[in-house]
Amino acid sequence: MPANIQLIALGASYLFGFIFYYLYKINYIFIKGKKRFYQSLITILFMYNIVLIYIIMIFKINHGMFHLYFFIMIVLGFLTNIKLTKKMLKNVKYRSFIEKIKKKCYTIKNRGDQNKAQSNKKRTS
Repeated sequence: MPANIQLIALGASYLFGFIFYYLYKINYIFIKGKKRFYQSLITILFMYNIVLIYIIMIFKINHGMFHLYFFIMIVLGFLTNIKLTKKMLKNVKYRSFIEKIKKKCYTIKNRGDQNKAQSNKKRTS
């Protein structure tokens, strides 16, 4: 494999690690509070889709030649993003704003349940 294609694949794997971190966080928010069976099922489907996306990406870049260092770059991208996120959150001046956004994200899915419970109370009364 030519060196330029190898460098492109390394960079793409590193960026994929960054993207994987954010998708992982979204998946975690989505499955939080669900039953254990649904958490496992959604996580398995999530990982299956991530692997398929990576395989398709590598096939487009270098015709499907996988190397160990591509996976190492994914892990490095993931870990770098964890460190960057923690460092950025420490330096944010508007931490209360971020906490409001987090609270809103976690309560949006519960609003539908509360509205259903209130409507059920009205029907039974």
